[in-house]
Amino acid sequence: MRHTAIGLIALLALACSDTRGPQTAVQRGERIYRSACTTCHALDPNEAGVLGPAIAGASLELLEAKVVRGEYPPGYTPERTTKQMPALPHLKDYIADLAAYLDSVKR
Repeated sequence: MRHTAIGLIALLALACSDTRGPQTAVQRGERIYRSACTTCHALDPNEAGVLGPAIAGASLELLEAKVVRGEYPPGYTPERTTKQMPALPHLKDYIADLAAYLDSVKR
């Protein structure tokens, strides 16, 4: 239920955004990040959050595995071993946008 609510909030934020013209993948990804990820990860993806690590520059492969399926890609060694992040499969259609945003802010 909680994951569904988070997903609905993220989709509502996308639908109700006050934009002029089409959004880029980076803009869409930023909206998803701010609405679904900053609860645990920092507002600045280059910094560690309250529960989650810094994720700026996270690969598409990592995001697909972790966000959609709640697992890590084969051979990946996580920064943290807490396993607190739930899968958020309702975001599967936005993973490429999220990856574009996280890549764009990597310092």
